[in-house]
Parts: sequence; structure tokens; C-alpha cells
Amino acid sequence: QVQLQESGPGLVKPSQMLSLTCTVSGVTITTDYYAWNWIRQSPGKGREWMGAIAYDGSPYYNPALRSRTSIYRDTSKNQFFLQLTSVTPEDTAVYYCATSDGVVFGEDDDEYVYWGQGTQVTVSS
Repeated sequence: QVQLQESGPGLVKPSQMLSLTCTVSGVTITTDYYAWNWIRQSPGKGREWMGAIAYDGSPYYNPALRSRTSIYRDTSKNQFFLQLTSVTPEDTAVYYCATSDGVVFGEDDDEYVYWGQGTQVTVSS
């Protein structure tokens, strides 16, 4: 059974860096040709694909967030990570990790094979 589990701080102060971890079980993150994605959803902005790291370690980013986003992995722990710098209250959202077959650059449910349950992140002083 494949499971993805997000973890990280629920509260981040403005201008700081948000760091999240997705721990994967049931499948290795080097499995051909899966991509490992970060997606967020907020009431005001809807769902937004942030980026992904492919099975071969190649990162892909939403151009709108590229300057603030870093996605990387630790294959020994079967984890991948999101860092988002210089956060503002507009970055408040539920953050999800999700698996796709290839990099899909989108937010539709049917593009993703597995989802984490999501973690709420609030940016506030």
C-alpha cells in the first residue's frame, strides 16, 4: 500500500522559509517514471502546482514560484522536500505531496496516482 505523509511546521512567520517533508512508503521514489509533486490549495487562490522532482532526481518548478522554491530528495530515507523562501500570508494553504506518472505540471485529480492527506501551513506573525 502506497502512502505519502506530509510533515512540517504548521505556523511560519512572514519572511521566513517554509520547509516540508513528504515521507513515502510502499514505493521507492526512484521508481520509473514517477514524479513527486508539491501542490497547495488555499481558499483564495484555489489549487496550485508548485513543482516536482522526477524519479531521476530532476526538479521541475512552477515558473511563478521558481525564484522562491526548492525541491530535493533523500533516496536513503525515501523522502522528498519542499523549501519555500520569503513567505507571506498569501502562502497560507494546505500543502499536499502527490505522485504522478511523469511530470504533469497540473492540478487535476486524475493526473495524480497517490496523494498525501495534506498539511495546513499558516503564515502569520
